[in-house]
Amino acid sequence: MTRRLAEVAKKVGVSEATVSRVLNGKPGVSESTRAAVLTALDVLGYERPTQLRGERARLVGLVLPDLGNPIFPALAEVLGGALAQRGFTPVLCTRTAGSLSESDYVGMLLDQHVSGMVFSGGNYAEADAPHEHYHRLRELRLPVVLVNAATEDLGFPCVATDDAVAVEQAYTHLTSLGHERIGLVIGPEDHMPSRRKLAAFTAAARKAGLAAGPDLVERSLFSLEGGQAVTTRLVRDGVTGVICASDPLALGAIRAVRRLGMTVPGDVSVVGFDDSAFMNSTNPPLTTVRQPIEAIGRAAVTLLVSQIDGGSVNPEELLFEPELVVRGSTAPAPAPLRSLRTVAAG
Repeated sequence: MTRRLAEVAKKVGVSEATVSRVLNGKPGVSESTRAAVLTALDVLGYERPTQLRGERARLVGLVLPDLGNPIFPALAEVLGGALAQRGFTPVLCTRTAGSLSESDYVGMLLDQHVSGMVFSGGNYAEADAPHEHYHRLRELRLPVVLVNAATEDLGFPCVATDDAVAVEQAYTHLTSLGHERIGLVIGPEDHMPSRRKLAAFTAAARKAGLAAGPDLVERSLFSLEGGQAVTTRLVRDGVTGVICASDPLALGAIRAVRRLGMTVPGDVSVVGFDDSAFMNSTNPPLTTVRQPIEAIGRAAVTLLVSQIDGGSVNPEELLFEPELVVRGSTAPAPAPLRSLRTVAAG
C-alpha cells in the first residue's frame, strides 16, 4: 500500500496523505485533484478501492489500426493532444495482425472504466465485420465517436472526410490533364469509405462522358503490396491515370508502373489519398487528396467530451472537405494515348 501511495502521489504531484484521503473517500480534496488521483491509479495499473470502481476514470480509449499507415499516428497525435487539453488521458490501442481484436480492446477499456472511446479505421466501417461490441457500448450508453464512414445501424456520432468530394477532385484533376482511361484502386467490397469512393468515381466518369466499368476498378488490402498487385493489371489494360484510396496504395501503384518499365508521371499519373507524412518527399512527390486530420480530430474530441459532460450531440455525420495537393506524380496524358478529340481541343 505504501508503495502504491508513493507512486500515485509522485505521478499526480500531491502528497501521499492526499492520495490516501481520495482512496478512503475522505473530504477535503478538490474534485480536480480527486479525478487526477483516480486517473493515475488506472494508468499505473492499480485496482481502485471497491467503493470507487463504479466511477469513470478520465481515460479515453483510442482504438486505431496498425500504425504502419502514417495517417493514423498523425490522427492519434491530434486526438491525444486535444484530449490532454481537456484533462483526459488517452489510451492508445492498435490492432495488428495476430494481436487482440477490436472487441478484446473494448473489453479491456471497459475494465479500466474509461470515460469514452474514439474509433478510427475499425470494424464499424466494414459491413460484414462483427459489430456486437458496438451494440454493447450503445447499451452501456458509453460516449463514443467514429472517424470516417460507418455502417448505418450503429447510431454513434461520426466525423469523416467527404469521400465524394475527394474523388471528384482527383478525377477532375486527371481529366483536366487529358486522361480519359482512369482507374480506381479501393478497399474491400464491404468497406464503407470505399463504397462511397466508388459511387463518386462512377458519377464523375458519367459527368465527364468517360468509362467507369468494372474493368477500371480494382479492390485491394490497404498496403503498398496490394496497390502494386492490382495496379499492374490496370496499367496493362491501358489506364493512364490511377486514383488510389490511400497513400500506401498509391506508392504501390507507382512501384507497379516502374516494374512494367514505364514512368510516373510520364506514362501513368497516380493520385493518392490522405497526404500522410513524407508524401512530398517521395520520388516523384505524390499528388494526393489531403484529409483535414487536425479539424477531424478536434471535432471528434469535442463531440466525445460533450457526451461525457452529459450534453446531446447531433446524430448527423459531420463531413469535412478535403484538399487536392498537386505534386509531381501527375502530368498530361501521353500524347499517343489521347483521343483525337482531346488532341484537337489542345
